[in-house]
Amino acid sequence: MLSIEFSPSRAANHRPPGGLIVEVASESPAARAGVRPGDRLLALDGQPVLDEIDLQFRQDHHRPRLTIEREGHAIDLIVPKAPFEDLGLRFADGLFDGIRECNNTCAFCFLKGLPAGLRRSLYFKDDDYRLSFLYGNFVTLTILSDSDWIRIAEQRLTPLYVSVHATDPALRRRLLGNPTAPDVVEQLRWLAAHGIRTHTQLVVLPGVNDGEALRRSIEDLAALAPDVLSIGVVPVGLSGRGAFSQQIRPELAERLRRQGVRPALVDDAGARAVVELVRPYQRQFRRQFGRDLVYLADEYYLRAGLPVPPRARYDGYPQYQNGIGMVRDLVEQAKAVRRRPPRFVRPVRITAVSGELIAPVLGPLLADLADTIDNVAIEFIPVRNTFFGETVTASGLLTSGDIVAALAGRDLGDGVAIPRAMLNSEGTRFLDDTTPANLERRLGVPVGPVGTMRELFRWAATLQ
Repeated sequence: MLSIEFSPSRAANHRPPGGLIVEVASESPAARAGVRPGDRLLALDGQPVLDEIDLQFRQDHHRPRLTIEREGHAIDLIVPKAPFEDLGLRFADGLFDGIRECNNTCAFCFLKGLPAGLRRSLYFKDDDYRLSFLYGNFVTLTILSDSDWIRIAEQRLTPLYVSVHATDPALRRRLLGNPTAPDVVEQLRWLAAHGIRTHTQLVVLPGVNDGEALRRSIEDLAALAPDVLSIGVVPVGLSGRGAFSQQIRPELAERLRRQGVRPALVDDAGARAVVELVRPYQRQFRRQFGRDLVYLADEYYLRAGLPVPPRARYDGYPQYQNGIGMVRDLVEQAKAVRRRPPRFVRPVRITAVSGELIAPVLGPLLADLADTIDNVAIEFIPVRNTFFGETVTASGLLTSGDIVAALAGRDLGDGVAIPRAMLNSEGTRFLDDTTPANLERRLGVPVGPVGTMRELFRWAATLQ
């Protein structure tokens, strides 16, 4: 079973070769062969092992020869095992040769405007196809070597998640700030020919790759279906601290002018225009493919004041983590809680917070549930993003400092519920590099990170 882990703060070429073994399962083939924690796996059958995916792909025969490094010496160990039995190793980092760093200079890259003092991992800009395969990270396919392409096909690393932005090669190069970026449509065709399917995204900048450019991109990608599994259309995210703020660095401003990229922020009218452009394609593709194929980020519907589509139109939420379908899922979660409401023996009063974007949906849902469930009172407070700027309204981009500022002087009841999306993947740190425990100390009440409506009420029940 693949148990890959990785360290976003460690880039390629900054670590010793091989994978550091931190655990050897008891009674596993590796344990019986004498592999120990602290050994470093260098090769399998004489070939370097690049990462844990590579190991899983090549370990299936019954007597692999592992080359390990122990106390500065290379040792070969034969590992007898059943043909598909796992070796039983866990590594400190699943990508042994480090994460591949992005070589693009996208004008809309959120990392450009980040101030100091945030989570360390936020400052590393990855573009690694292995993280795309493992976790659904979007990659541009601009840094792949010939051996990478061969490996993707040989090991059937499907599906991959690809940032397209525009299928017109010249426009895409402008958007990526990369004059050597290959033709992405040709790359997607190559992947399809070798059995690799893709989920794609188009980050839309008003006045740059919307309108006719967006039409072309959707049509070009749809022509590759069913190998293109989905097309996500998401708005550019620009903050008060980002590339287009008043604090813009002179060298960055000059580069943007040279790239010819001058997007505006997404406004309500622009959001509605994108929805109206995409809807006919969704109807066409549902007739043609049996699914919408192209999906709009929730933000477009919220900004346009339009209802999100029904659950069936999301076709299993293929780009949920891209902010596509989360609102519909939230509504469905609330319906499920209403059908089977939890019981509270004693009264509980909590404060729930979120970003401003979801507030018009989440506020009424929570109020309705609080009216339905006995002994529960919920005060809902939308939090303004003072750290990145008021144009950034997503819950996942709030800092603990934003929460403290919004709740100052309030009676918070028995605890404060926060969206799980505010924290890193381990649930340990906010964007401003503080912890939930630190936030609890500052607020003086328990803090509950929750990912679903049901989790919200389970956490509230612990406060009785």
